[in-house]
Amino acid sequence: MVEHTARVGVVGAAGKMGRTIVQSLAETEHAELSAATEYAGSSLLGADAADLAGITEKSGVLVTADIAAAAVASDVMIDFTRPASTLASLDACLASGTAIVIGTTGFTEAERARVEAAAAKIPVLVSANFSVGVNVLLNLLERAASVLGDDYDIEVVEAHHRHKVDSPSGTALAMGEALARGRGIDLSESVFCRHGEDGPRPKGVIGFQTVRGGDVVGEHMALFLGDGERVEIGHRASSRFNFSRGAVRAALWLSGRAAGFYSMQDVLADALER
Repeated sequence: MVEHTARVGVVGAAGKMGRTIVQSLAETEHAELSAATEYAGSSLLGADAADLAGITEKSGVLVTADIAAAAVASDVMIDFTRPASTLASLDACLASGTAIVIGTTGFTEAERARVEAAAAKIPVLVSANFSVGVNVLLNLLERAASVLGDDYDIEVVEAHHRHKVDSPSGTALAMGEALARGRGIDLSESVFCRHGEDGPRPKGVIGFQTVRGGDVVGEHMALFLGDGERVEIGHRASSRFNFSRGAVRAALWLSGRAAGFYSMQDVLADALER
């Protein structure tokens, strides 16, 4: 249990996810909004972060483009933006010794390596999805893949809103990694799209299908397709609060910890092992 109040800064506080995180901070004990940032030139610089989040009582925290000052003012920063912005946040946290929770997806291998290297100096927690339900799902998928074996073909199907820029989603890839661990195979052997006459489905591979459109918050399904039966294990999100509450929970857990590379599975480890 967190015994102190964690000062939490939010990067991209005027975005959909940022506003939701600010709302979740306002309803969480032992959490205090300490900073809110947006990109330089944003028309919302100077606005009260609580006003942007639809909270009646002002927070006194004004949106700024000064990520360095925001990191200094915070025990933990939460960033759900884009890779380039997140790496700038990471550099600011390294300079100030501030912990960082990262929900950004779409990193290249080199960018991911920078994030992991930072964990030698500060606490870094990265997750493709902060929903508690999704993280329970990942645990279930690894077990199911191990028990069912390669007699069952596996397909991962995911759907998101039309504005999402990366595919497959980070959550779908995390599902693939859990499934691959359960199978004892390398995820690089996956099939990410099919088109034309590409032949029969190879045994043992994991397939991915992506759907984009409308305002879908996030839907993920793993299909275990056997002869004579099909097992479906999935998750549907109807609100971003699933992610923001999980991110705030992660920030409180991370506050005060030693430098290291952590995940949402670490946050939930005790509950998952019961």
